[in-house]
Amino acid sequence: MRLTYVEHACVLLEGTRRVLVDPYVQKMHLPADPDLVVVTHGHRDHLGETLALARPTVTTNEIAKELVERGVPAEGINAGGGVELAGVRITMTPALHSNILELDGQRLPGGDAGGMVIEMDGVTVYHAGDTALFSDMKLIGTLHEPDVALLPIGGRFTMDPSAAMCAARWIGAPLVVPIHYNTWPVIAQDPLPFKEALERTTDIRVAVLAPGESIELP
Repeated sequence: MRLTYVEHACVLLEGTRRVLVDPYVQKMHLPADPDLVVVTHGHRDHLGETLALARPTVTTNEIAKELVERGVPAEGINAGGGVELAGVRITMTPALHSNILELDGQRLPGGDAGGMVIEMDGVTVYHAGDTALFSDMKLIGTLHEPDVALLPIGGRFTMDPSAAMCAARWIGAPLVVPIHYNTWPVIAQDPLPFKEALERTTDIRVAVLAPGESIELP
């Protein structure tokens, strides 16, 4: 499987299917025609171009209902539950974050924000979405044993690098990719000290990817 860090919190997973998570971009172009879109919560910097893409979408139950009303084929899930589409299994995990659906100039209830565990081709990817550190990340590691953890490090609205270091240890994925930083000045972070500290004190590898850069997953 190939993982491409598109921008901000948006990533593309390419294997037997093309799975696009949180399709929001400012400078990059979104990959065309994903087989599946996954949305962690309804803030505009995560919902992004979901409506315009109009591809099969997995998201929270409340957001899915609104998308279906607007012609987007969507499947709703909730924390602890999941769905399998075209050989891709998506399970929603908790996240500690606000959630409102910013859609068509409206602000609608979005249900709970979440993280998403995506299983495809024998590889398990945990996209934490926007979240604070919470101790049940230990359970996410135990239950799902992710191969890769995508963790926000920007601070202000999510974990900062020090909290993300703790999250990485609790989750236990052998590879961590930092996301949700440097998009705006208020979430500016240097990811290299995070990488150096985590790799110095654990066996976890950190891949700092520039927007548009890809990595092959084992």
